Amino acid sequence: MKNKILENFFTSGWTFGEDENESRNKFQMMNIAFVLSFAGLLFGISINIVREATTLIPIEIILLFVNIVLLFALRFNKNYFKTISFIVTLQYSMLFLLLVYVSKPEELKHIWLFTYPIVLLYFGNDKSAFVWVAVMVFFLIIAPLQPFVHVTYSLFQMMYISFVLIIVSIIIYFYQKRMDEATKLILEQKNMLKKQLEELIKKDKILSIQSKQAVMGEMISMIAHQWRQPLSTVTLNISNLQVKRMLGETLQEEELEKALNDINNTIIYLSDTIDDFQTYFHPKKEISKLEINELIQKAINFTKLRLKETKIQIIYAQTEKIVIQTYANEMIQVLLNILNNAIDELITREIQHPKILIRVINLEETLQLEIEDNAGGIKEEHIDSIFEPYFSTKGKNGTGLGLYMSQMIMQKQFQSSIEVYSQNNITIFTLKVAKKLA
Repeated sequence: MKNKILENFFTSGWTFGEDENESRNKFQMMNIAFVLSFAGLLFGISINIVREATTLIPIEIILLFVNIVLLFALRFNKNYFKTISFIVTLQYSMLFLLLVYVSKPEELKHIWLFTYPIVLLYFGNDKSAFVWVAVMVFFLIIAPLQPFVHVTYSLFQMMYISFVLIIVSIIIYFYQKRMDEATKLILEQKNMLKKQLEELIKKDKILSIQSKQAVMGEMISMIAHQWRQPLSTVTLNISNLQVKRMLGETLQEEELEKALNDINNTIIYLSDTIDDFQTYFHPKKEISKLEINELIQKAINFTKLRLKETKIQIIYAQTEKIVIQTYANEMIQVLLNILNNAIDELITREIQHPKILIRVINLEETLQLEIEDNAGGIKEEHIDSIFEPYFSTKGKNGTGLGLYMSQMIMQKQFQSSIEVYSQNNITIFTLKVAKKLA
């Protein structure tokens, strides 16, 4: 709060844009000059009262009053700055000349004269500053020569003071020039960076659009991958019913109801899959509360028709009933992807006594799910690439998205990851999921 009040005071209460730094600095210097002027004038009045030197007191009081008026005028209208800077420069010029004309060398009041170049260069421009310095030097040199006011400084002393004033003015002038060049360079670099930033923003928008299009294509591929097996399940169920009907076999009510239930459950899963993809990165997804054996059994059920004509066994010994709060459909997707990959490999490699083992290990805060198969293992050169998008060892039959998508789901939704171990012709995929997602 205090910093804000001080900032408002030194900028006269005006606000300045990013491209008005020079104006802001001038307003600040003007207000600093007023504060220092008040201090100097009050100090001078006090000293003169103590010394009973009343000659300068009326002038100092007038200057103090004028500065107060100028201070408020600067806050009344922003455009008054040039006029006020001219008045301030004029009063400083007259004050400094008066100090030299009426004071004695031993009083050292002429030292104040060397602050004059600072006043000029901050409140005026280069051309006017040269004029003011020239006028000041002129009045200093003629001071001991004019007959109207008795001046105690000699011509040599005045020339010496004028010389030092010119030297100080030149030093401050070149310093100010360097400061202006540095400020100009900073502004140019700032503008250049601003343009580069705008270009980067435009490129970022283009990349964002391209990225969305790429993600859309990838998501469509993922949906196709997720749908392929459930649709095969529906097709097999319908085909079985059609074949039996064509062969004239009697369809048992129980068999028909089971087939229709399987088709219905598969269609519900397909619908849920679409919903899952729509809300895939949504921060407020719905968490389901269910028992872990039920979740795993759902994933196994989707593979049953594929296993009907094979000798593959899925061995899962149900453990204790553990209720978890998790994203059920995403978890089923991950399990189903791993199971389908294992089934594909077992069929392709024609493994004797093919089997898939599913284990659940109950830890304190998490559950560890292990899916083991004896399909011959994963080649060492492939082990680091299996979770990469579009990497597949199935040739044209593989999309390379199943394990990639599963790893993404585990990382994004479960803050976990899939670990894989492959040795001695067996492969074990390990998943750790929290019993209760936050």
